[in-house]
Amino acid sequence: MAKSLTKPSTPRLSEVARHVVIPKGIVSTGWPAIEAKCAEFGVSFRWWQKPIGQIILAKRADGKYASTIGGTGLSIPRQVGKTFLVGMIIVALCLLRKKLTVVWSAHRLRTAEETFKKMQAIARRKRIAPFVSKVILGSGEESIEFTNGSRILFGARAAGFGRGFDEVDVVVYDEAQILGENALDDMIPATNQCRQPEGALLLFMGTPPKPTDPGEVFTRMRSEALTGEDDDTAWIEFGADEDYEPTPLPAPLTERDWKQITKANPSFPDDTSREAILRMRKKLGPESFKREGAGVWDKVGLHDSAIPLDQWAALVIPDEEVPRGAPDRYALTMSPERVASIAVALKGEAADYVDLAQLERVDDSRKLVDWLVARCGRRTPVMIDSRDPAASFVNELRTRGVKVNVTSASDAGRACGGLLDAVNEGRVWHCDQPAIASALRVAAKRDIGKGGLWEWDLDDLTPEVAALRALTLAHYGLSFTRHRSANKTSGRRVVTA
Repeated sequence: MAKSLTKPSTPRLSEVARHVVIPKGIVSTGWPAIEAKCAEFGVSFRWWQKPIGQIILAKRADGKYASTIGGTGLSIPRQVGKTFLVGMIIVALCLLRKKLTVVWSAHRLRTAEETFKKMQAIARRKRIAPFVSKVILGSGEESIEFTNGSRILFGARAAGFGRGFDEVDVVVYDEAQILGENALDDMIPATNQCRQPEGALLLFMGTPPKPTDPGEVFTRMRSEALTGEDDDTAWIEFGADEDYEPTPLPAPLTERDWKQITKANPSFPDDTSREAILRMRKKLGPESFKREGAGVWDKVGLHDSAIPLDQWAALVIPDEEVPRGAPDRYALTMSPERVASIAVALKGEAADYVDLAQLERVDDSRKLVDWLVARCGRRTPVMIDSRDPAASFVNELRTRGVKVNVTSASDAGRACGGLLDAVNEGRVWHCDQPAIASALRVAAKRDIGKGGLWEWDLDDLTPEVAALRALTLAHYGLSFTRHRSANKTSGRRVVTA
């Protein structure tokens, strides 16, 4: 049959979105039931919202959600209306399923409260309100409960929301660009007791993360989806061209800018006005506007790892062979959000061993210092980069009797080169820490001088990249340590806690 010479009036999602990746094995979708239920409330959807709903609720032959394992990622600029789309899907699901439990978390309290207000507005709609039993107000305890026992709980991850839940059926991670491994670990286990036959539904929605955001989960999700490493994840991304640079203020946006905004924002200009875009541009800095207003990801999000991931994975040591004993070196780093990373390293005959001893937010600096004093004493040095936020601990540690080796930029270059050589030559073991594996996927290199030295980019200091820097420094410290005797480490586990 001859191809049509005209385009259909409704474009395909893949023709408009920058990236559309769907899980393998899809045979059906739960979207028609959602759309029909919403129609009862007088709610209709734009053409681009429908295929997103179809992908979110796609199912395999066994009736399970196709993305129940990996989740669905939505990278969409601000001022698009994703909260309305996802909110209506959630409300319809709650009315179609008895005793459905939904946890909707944002990173910031302000965002969680704004989302709650929008969802209250939906719940107050004339045709929906009769099915709502109560709306609970109160900081940290907001929820909407339905007459059939379903409920939606709202809260901020920064305030500890998400811990201690069980039997959760749907999790919405708003502001997914600010979602660290620890927050994910707090909530994902709750979905293991999901009571719905389709399985748990996981939604991650946000904008491209800033270099300082703890966005390793969202970044890794995108990377694995776009490189074809994950058959169980859906990824939908709207954004302007990768090389797009908005016209800087105070100059007005040009025709070229508006074409890029149209490409990035499917709701413009029908539902999002020019004034809304200009308001956002004025409030945000140029880089933030590019990410949040135009959906452009930093190129660091997808690049070749400085340390080959396959070689790193090949150097995992079995648990029963992890050496035991006091480490020869510690290293301390800290992200701008005050998430501290402590790495340890032991010198071996055939190969050295490196591990991540601790990765957690520092609410009380005394506890961190006490932790190091108790383990290092006056004998085991702690490596700290002079340019790292952790450098503020140097004087206090020294006052408490801890030996601190303060390193420089050139030391960082030698440390990175030394770790890369050790990996290439199989001279270092590790126990496969997820934070380090995540960092290796996204950490960028930065040249030091013109002599070939490089280091992990300090402008990308997420908690995971900071942890990678700590591991690198701890390993570097071993270059000043003599070999242990074979019987001192063989077959014994390292004590780090």
